[in-house]
Amino acid sequence: MAEPIDEFLTKWHRIVAEQDLLELEAILAEDVSLGAPPYWPRLEGRALVCHLLGLIVNTIEDFTYQREWRDGGEFALEFSGHVGDLEIQAIDLISLNAAGLVQKLDVLMRPEQAISTLREIIAPQMATYLAAKADAAP
Repeated sequence: MAEPIDEFLTKWHRIVAEQDLLELEAILAEDVSLGAPPYWPRLEGRALVCHLLGLIVNTIEDFTYQREWRDGGEFALEFSGHVGDLEIQAIDLISLNAAGLVQKLDVLMRPEQAISTLREIIAPQMATYLAAKADAAP
C-alpha cells in the first residue's frame, strides 16, 4: 500500500502535468497561503491561490520537475522551464495540513530576468481576475 505522502506527490505531479485546475483546487486547504515570486504579497485563500498557480503553470513552457526532498508533511520540489526564450529554475516549498491538503506553498524562482518576464505576462491577468472578483463581491 502506498504511503499518503507518495499518493499526494503522485497526484501533485499528475495535476501539474495535466494542468488540471479542478483537481488542484481540491488538494488546497480552504485557507491555503502562497508566497509567490517577489512581486506579490502573500496570497491567501483556495480560489486565489489556485488561479495564480494555474496562470504560472500555463505560462511556463516545458514545465518539468527534476528533484524532490521530503521531511514529513513538507516537500521541496525543484522545477524548470522556459518563459519565452528565458530559462527559469524554481523550487516549490509545500507544507500539508493534518488532512493532507496543501496549507502553505512558497515558490522561489531565478533568474530575475525570467521572473520579470513572467510577471509581465501574469500580472495583467491577475489584475483582471482580482477586478472581476471585486465587482462580483456583495
